[in-house]
Amino acid sequence: MSEIDEALALFGGRAARLVSERENAVYEADLPGGRAAVRLHRPGYQTEAAIHSELDWMRALTSAGVAVPEPLAGPVVLSTGRVATAVAWVAGAPLGEGGTPLGGDLATQTARFRAVGRAVADLHNASDGLRLGAGFTRHAWDAEGLLGEAPLWGRFWESPALNAEERALVDAARDRARGMLEAFAARGGDYGLIHADVLRENVLFHGDKAMLIDFDDAGWGFRLYDLATFMTQNEDEPDAEALRDAALQGYRELRELAPADAARLPLFVLLRRFASMGWIVPRADARDPRVRGYAAKAVAAARGFMARG
Repeated sequence: MSEIDEALALFGGRAARLVSERENAVYEADLPGGRAAVRLHRPGYQTEAAIHSELDWMRALTSAGVAVPEPLAGPVVLSTGRVATAVAWVAGAPLGEGGTPLGGDLATQTARFRAVGRAVADLHNASDGLRLGAGFTRHAWDAEGLLGEAPLWGRFWESPALNAEERALVDAARDRARGMLEAFAARGGDYGLIHADVLRENVLFHGDKAMLIDFDDAGWGFRLYDLATFMTQNEDEPDAEALRDAALQGYRELRELAPADAARLPLFVLLRRFASMGWIVPRADARDPRVRGYAAKAVAAARGFMARG
């Protein structure tokens, strides 16, 4: 019996259709609770307890009125050891795809980015008011998880795509960034539960409403990391500044964001660039152009970061 057939048998579902197979395998299926997205989680990333906590958080967010997919079933451990879950199927289309220019005119784009900013703020606001219990466990996108000796997405400074000069630059930027991040945390920088992967592919639009999906990477972290992650796919857009401003406007409509904190976005863009440089290494051959592509973006971010002093 295949893994998806086993999961469907446990969930009482049928008629699965593979939708995507990247970090996780995701299927569209019919479950007793309705149309669902059944996910077979990537082995070795999140524990069963952490996945259970992910669903508990999403369920609590749904109860609080936040637009996120509602958990329907799981987690269950399959005979292969892989974990399966199911959430309600969400109608809509992704905001876009990384590396592909945004569609629509500038007015449409800025309206959508404002909506995403509001969705992120809504998530942060609701999360601050939740009581998730002593058993709640998720990883932390803190100074250690981003810049420590064993970052969540890997030791990015060891990327095979870096030359000696670039590695020295990355090391220097890493040291400076850690000091700044620890100082920000010591001053009470906004920290709590975050989505941690607010990319275009993980934002669905139904009409003018934005919904965040795919909470696989979610955990504890600095709220600026969510906003910065969203900005990383816009650097090649001709109206990148207008898109950034629209997202921040939407966020500020629901949650405070001081100008001094917004000025720290380049730091958090750098942190995401570093994380992504580490993320690609175990997923591709060293000669794969994506490895160099992620490294080049990280190096560019590091140069800009160090130049700002």
